Amino acid sequence: MKIIAVDDNKKDLKIISDIVKDILPDSEYDAFEDPLSALALAREKEIDIAILDIKMPELDGIELGRFLKELNPFINIIFLTSHKDYGFEAMEMHASGYMIKPATKDKLNEELAELRYAEKYNSHKRVFVQTFGNFEIFVDGKPVDFKYKRTKEMVAILVANKGAQTTNGEIIANMWEDEGDPDKKVSYLGNIRQDLQNTFSDLKLEGIILKQRGSMAIAKDRIDCDLYDWLEKKDASKYKYAGDFMNQYSWSEFYHADLDDELYGYDF
Repeated sequence: MKIIAVDDNKKDLKIISDIVKDILPDSEYDAFEDPLSALALAREKEIDIAILDIKMPELDGIELGRFLKELNPFINIIFLTSHKDYGFEAMEMHASGYMIKPATKDKLNEELAELRYAEKYNSHKRVFVQTFGNFEIFVDGKPVDFKYKRTKEMVAILVANKGAQTTNGEIIANMWEDEGDPDKKVSYLGNIRQDLQNTFSDLKLEGIILKQRGSMAIAKDRIDCDLYDWLEKKDASKYKYAGDFMNQYSWSEFYHADLDDELYGYDF
């Protein structure tokens, strides 16, 4: 379970941090005085619980909470504040809790017992990616329907590259090889990137694709994937690689050698 606390007051932040570490010692926890730094982390990792002060410079807790919910609609937000007059905003956001400072162990335990989205629902991710056999991407159990077929193929390339930033040139080389007008390829790539952004935005999946100038990557820790599970767990994985990988794409053949090495344990 991933938990963050955000409070520009160092003393208050230490109090809540000590309580979280005491109550939930096995959780992954980060504390931030700067709300923008917390938001940056949430774009890379899926947050299960956010404990937010409300009165903060640059970005207050209510605004931060809205951004966090856009990234993960199932996040549990608990406001921790000295002010009683933001209850309506918290209710409007469907926050999980509202605590008045000072934080105490009992108060936090009460809020954790009444989480809007319980931990068991956050133990699995909304996105599942199938790579063995034909490639498919599912959100909440349903296949994603993109406007362009090539958009799905672009996601397949990002998944195959296992979280590494993949340049526009690499994507184009895989999808079109030496076919067609280069300028038209670049233009079409722009269209499918926009299709990807629109589709994932509609599905509330901001943060799944990590963008840099001229390149993209899949956020590995925000998806479940048969390939990633098998590479990590091998025989303990419920998924098994048997020589079939993203069969509908010709470029997938270039990945078979590495996967075969993993399967048979070649050591050169």
